[in-house]
Amino acid sequence: MINRVVLVGRLTKDPELKHTQTGIAVTRFTLAVNRAFKNAAGEQEADFISCVAWRKQAENVANYLKKGSLVGLDGRIQTGSFEGQDGKRVYTTEIVADSAQFLEPRNGNPNNESSNQSNSGQASGQTNTQNQQQDAQNRRETTLDDPYDSPPDYSDSDLPF
Repeated sequence: MINRVVLVGRLTKDPELKHTQTGIAVTRFTLAVNRAFKNAAGEQEADFISCVAWRKQAENVANYLKKGSLVGLDGRIQTGSFEGQDGKRVYTTEIVADSAQFLEPRNGNPNNESSNQSNSGQASGQTNTQNQQQDAQNRRETTLDDPYDSPPDYSDSDLPF
């Protein structure tokens, strides 16, 4: 049987690390995942998906992510149930995260530079041109060479048919 889920979304609040009675780290959080289409009014809708991470993955999520962080999850759907305070059976569905990929720098700035550092650079006499050059250098350093950025270079003789 196959039970795999891949999600990309943003945390709806800061994750909170807890421990079970036996000391195992656990973090529960909700991801807002945009739908691939817009509604009749032309607005983007999102699904709010309950997720859980265990052990080291839980510690990493709690320590390095915050509300609004963009994260990619690879995991599985897990269902369960428990008896609620009113005595009725409550059914749950959540994603158990086997792996969480942090898709933004920790400070959320794609240039990998906090706004305080940028402002202090200007205050110390750096010119706008110097800031732009530094930003360009930071982008070059943080950009990964992706072989899928451009279409493959195939000729007709490379095809097996």
